[in-house]
Amino acid sequence: MEARKGSHVVFRLNAHIIFVTKYRERRFTADHLNTLEHILGELCADRNARLVEFNGESDHVHLLVDYHPDTSISSLVCALKSGSSREIKRHHPELNQAAWRKNVLWSPSYFACSVGGAPIEVLKRYIQQQERPH
Repeated sequence: MEARKGSHVVFRLNAHIIFVTKYRERRFTADHLNTLEHILGELCADRNARLVEFNGESDHVHLLVDYHPDTSISSLVCALKSGSSREIKRHHPELNQAAWRKNVLWSPSYFACSVGGAPIEVLKRYIQQQERPH
């Protein structure tokens, strides 16, 4: 993956993000996941991010996102979860909950991990080998 450029910044920030459905319910079909991939790609683009890779199962989705340094992971996740929940239910009304349940698609929690670049131990050695001024 190549570094991206902005005004006064060159960066390559990638995160692996996982969203789980509320109560870990098995709600997604292949059609739902295809729609979610499209929706999440558009939501990322709206926030100066790029959906690099996407996949999922019936109860969770994995995203690999390339994002801008101005964006915090927590604000990106919040925007992606709320926007995707709203849009997927618009495209697939069968995902709406019954009236007696909260109409919530995602669990409030998420997993996010920075990825890419050199392994931590290599970075540690590189930093340790820098020559400090005396």
